[in-house]
Amino acid sequence: MQSSLQPKSPAVSDGLHVGIIMDGNGRWATRKGLSRLRGHEAGVDAIRRVVEAAPDQGIGTLTLYAFSSDNWRRPRAEVAALMALLRVYLASEVESLVRNGVRLTVIGRRDRLPGGIADAIGRAEAATRNGSTLHLRIAVDYSARDAILDAATKAREIDGLTRAAFSDLVTGEAGLRDVDLIIRTSGEQRLSDFLLWEGAYAELHFTQRMWPDFDAADLAQALASFRGRERRFGGLEAVPLAPAPVS
Repeated sequence: MQSSLQPKSPAVSDGLHVGIIMDGNGRWATRKGLSRLRGHEAGVDAIRRVVEAAPDQGIGTLTLYAFSSDNWRRPRAEVAALMALLRVYLASEVESLVRNGVRLTVIGRRDRLPGGIADAIGRAEAATRNGSTLHLRIAVDYSARDAILDAATKAREIDGLTRAAFSDLVTGEAGLRDVDLIIRTSGEQRLSDFLLWEGAYAELHFTQRMWPDFDAADLAQALASFRGRERRFGGLEAVPLAPAPVS
């Protein structure tokens, strides 16, 4: 079951919506002779760097793929470690998010999360709800196909259903901007059930960089590539992009 419908955050609606598939934590750690847990911990550091850099690079909404519904298939110890990291992040980052004007929402199922995490998510969302600099969306126990199926179930009760109304059901948020760019790290080139509806016209950027090494410069490089493309959305004329922010 997806999170309930959230109101639109108008202050960040004009910025780009970027989704990132944060891949490569385990391989990064293995290559360094470290445990996979150390890789995931380094991945949290990368999240901090990217969240800090995003607003200055013209991003208004940032959706990060933290834990897919298929990730429950991983070894129990690794899943437990990932959930423990989520607990720590929710407990330790809220103050910083509030201070920097970041609104946090978590998308995906909450009924399967270990005890207390769903409540911690709710508290973090409430504490950051007035953030207007960046909307940070973290996907946990998330499946785009399940989100679409859940929306279709709810849509049966709606007369005169529109694409916009259905999109609100899929995303869990009224008027959320479609995804402009999806970045995947570690060299893999697939979407892995991430933002399939709202990313229908997203540009794709694949990088060999492992997620723990990803930083503001890598984000800027992905955005430079994005801004160099012509987006036609099925038409013949390119849709102009907003210029890159002046630093």
